[in-house]
Formats: sequence, structure tokens, C-alpha cells
Amino acid sequence: MPMISLQYAALDNDPMLKTRLARTVSKLSAVHLGKDQNVTAVAVQAVSPDDWFIADRSLRDHGRSAFWVDIRVVDGTNTRDQKAAFVAATFDAMAELIGPLHSESYVHVNEVRGDAYGYGGVTQNERYIAGKLRPQIKAA
Repeated sequence: MPMISLQYAALDNDPMLKTRLARTVSKLSAVHLGKDQNVTAVAVQAVSPDDWFIADRSLRDHGRSAFWVDIRVVDGTNTRDQKAAFVAATFDAMAELIGPLHSESYVHVNEVRGDAYGYGGVTQNERYIAGKLRPQIKAA
């Protein structure tokens, strides 16, 4: 049930780019972090390359695109290797979709406590406990 925020500044833009970006980061969170795409939310925001600055120069001046991905997951649900794979795969996918990228493009796997994070009015800890309390059905 991650919430993913994606900001990007691309030199070239097409009408379907936001949809492709949202689908891509959602899929990457499923593949590399084991997150359920059915409860993954993605907010995508385009920023003009004239309004994104690195080293006091706009991306347009650099002739590069850039992005920022912030994904919120429950602390302890992913290994260091899973997070590293997600960061690398996200950078590669963004390079393919909006590149050429400035190296100052970021992925942040933001781990939050399960008692302080949830959706639908229920924390992730409460969901976990409710799942443990369900009666176990034995296969016949």
C-alpha cells in the first residue's frame, strides 16, 4: 500500500507520459519491493525544466531531465538489497522514459512506522493484527 510521489522535469513531453511514469513506478514497487499494485497510489507532477535547478542552473541550461521519487513503505518490510534494486531500476526506467537524466535525480524509500501509516482509516499495524486474528482455514 505504498504512496508514491513522483516529480519530474523532462525536456520533451508527451500526453501519455504521466500515465507511463505512474505505471512504471507502481510496477517497479511490485517487482522489487513486493508491494501490491492494487493498493498502490501514485501522484505524478510535471515541473518545467526551466523551474528545476541544479548547481544554480536550470535543467534546460544543463540539457538534461531529472526526477524525484518518494515512496512510503512500512519500516522493516524490505531488505537493503530490495531497496537498492528498486533505486537502481527506477533510475534506469526514468532514464528510458524521460532521459537523458541529470545525475542529480533521486529515489527515496521512505520507511515509516506501521502505527503511523495507513489508508482507509486503518493503520498498517491494525491491518497486520487483524490478519493474524482471522481464523486459519485448513485445506481438506
